[in-house]
Amino acid sequence: MKVSVDTGGTFTDIVYKEGRILKFFKVSSTPKNPASAILEGLNNLSFEKLVHGTTVATNAFLERKGGKFLLLTTFGFEDVIFIGRQTRPKLYDFFVEKPPHFIEPENVLGVKERIGPRGEVIKPLEEKEIKRLLKEVEFRGTFNIAVCFLHSYINPLHERLVKTAFEESFREVEISASFEILPEFREYERTSTTAINAYLLPVLKNYFETLKRNLPDKEIFIQQSNGGFITLDEAKKLAVHTVLSGPAAGAYGGLIFGKIYGFEKVITFDMGGTSTDVCLLNGRLPFTREYHLDGFPIGIPVIDIHTVGAGGGSIAYVDAGGVLKVGPQSAGADPGPACYGKSLLPTVTDANLLLGRILPDKFFGGKLLLDKDRSLKAISKVAEKIGLSPYETALGIIKIANTYMTRAIFRVSLERGFDTREFVLLSFGGAGGLHACSLARDLSIPKIIVPKFAGAFSAFGLYFADYIKDFSQTVLIKLSEREKIRDALLKLKERAKEYFQQKKENLKDFHLEIFADLRYEGQGYELTVPFNEDLKTSFEREHEKFYGYSLKNRPIEVVTLRLRVRKKTLFEDFKIEEKNPSFHHFEGELYTEKGFQKVKIINWDSMKEGEVLKGPALIIEDFTTFYLEEDFYLRVLGNKTLLVERIKV
Repeated sequence: MKVSVDTGGTFTDIVYKEGRILKFFKVSSTPKNPASAILEGLNNLSFEKLVHGTTVATNAFLERKGGKFLLLTTFGFEDVIFIGRQTRPKLYDFFVEKPPHFIEPENVLGVKERIGPRGEVIKPLEEKEIKRLLKEVEFRGTFNIAVCFLHSYINPLHERLVKTAFEESFREVEISASFEILPEFREYERTSTTAINAYLLPVLKNYFETLKRNLPDKEIFIQQSNGGFITLDEAKKLAVHTVLSGPAAGAYGGLIFGKIYGFEKVITFDMGGTSTDVCLLNGRLPFTREYHLDGFPIGIPVIDIHTVGAGGGSIAYVDAGGVLKVGPQSAGADPGPACYGKSLLPTVTDANLLLGRILPDKFFGGKLLLDKDRSLKAISKVAEKIGLSPYETALGIIKIANTYMTRAIFRVSLERGFDTREFVLLSFGGAGGLHACSLARDLSIPKIIVPKFAGAFSAFGLYFADYIKDFSQTVLIKLSEREKIRDALLKLKERAKEYFQQKKENLKDFHLEIFADLRYEGQGYELTVPFNEDLKTSFEREHEKFYGYSLKNRPIEVVTLRLRVRKKTLFEDFKIEEKNPSFHHFEGELYTEKGFQKVKIINWDSMKEGEVLKGPALIIEDFTTFYLEEDFYLRVLGNKTLLVERIKV
């Protein structure tokens, strides 16, 4: 049996199948030791294969709790990692502060060597220089090493020499070499990606070894930021590939789930306890190589997901100017929102509870009884500062959180030329269903689709993910030079073949996908298109779509070739586990802008395919609640999926 586990900031989600029956449940996350929650959740399950999405790498970087490492770079280029790019996120802000760095200047060592832009050796790396480096590392202690030399993407000779020397002298040291991590041009991005990998390796390695030690006879795979998984041993060396592990699984799950119900154009809306992740799927997964992790670029392919600090645990407060704010700070799993009983932090969850959108005795399947009085007490303190009632303040908290999430969806859709009226909103995450109708109304999205397992949807995406290994190589060849392009592609395939031979696998057993980064000569940035016989037409079509024009007679350059090696996971049809309803329908009360309002309370387990329901109503599942607002209605599809539409006036 296979099991998938997604570790979130508040809960850890687990999905598995017994025959055709898809089952899912949650346990509380343990941020100080994420493995504890996983082991607790898997304790009573018999399985052979685990696919895991983790936030360990992301959290370690955000909290600057990675390991110490030395960065070896070409002499004279020691400051590349600190200078970065001229572009600034806030151009006219004189008081903007850069995020804290993850490496100290004294831990960057210049190496006397030089490779030229065509791969020629300008200054050889001499034996005495390598010995100097070895002595320096021995004197400083056995830190991990990141190696990023100038133009090593075109000729990795010197990086290979250093890597070999360190591996022979210090077996306990992990080496992150840029020719293996990111063999692409752009010095700052390549250096940053390689350095982040070295910084995160000790944390990830310790975490993965803990998992393996406690699950010694299990086959463990780790989800990557590109939507596919790799083996545990690969992940130990490629820590940087796991930085968007969980959210990527949600986006991939959205692609699968949308197609099940015939939707190609989907906007995924994943609202969890700590943050909200949104992604626009126009028939395929969108990728970016311009992702920044807390201000530092990562050049690997990452699913293009936009994240905002608005989750169920986002804390509400009044700033120095007397303005009500929400997030990005989160109460997380510990101490959690005020209603969890460990704090008096007023959060979005507390606001939803106070307004009646969450029922205190139905939360988490009734296993976690929420304290509504504590929510009232926490929000009352905020209300006093702004001169509103606690209920009005709770509504304000919800509106502010909704505004942040609306902007996030706006950013991946309307700002990029996509009409939201053509898309369906796929709502998931434990808190997503409480806000989906408001977002759809504000953005004119006509339909919302909500899976019954919305609270564990990212784990669903993990369950059906593919094995994926990406290879890339910057080549800088004119499109007219067909022979050179063919030779470069053969070399890239040979590299992939050798990689899998070392793993005692045959490349022929995998599906290959080839892409090319193209640009007009003289341009500073590229567009990625699938590799085919007519790259010129494909590029011009993509350029027209992205920039609004194309230059028909301008020479085109192939910048980077990309090879994606995929082993597909067979998609198995599934059926949701049927559960006996834990309660019968009844009538409750919500506080809305119209004051207190009667509302139907519906048990999700009791709903039948084809059933139609008009709002207002709360549809309650063990791990999520959907708030059907009064101007919406829903129809129940197969597997108790809800299709929600706005009532036409």
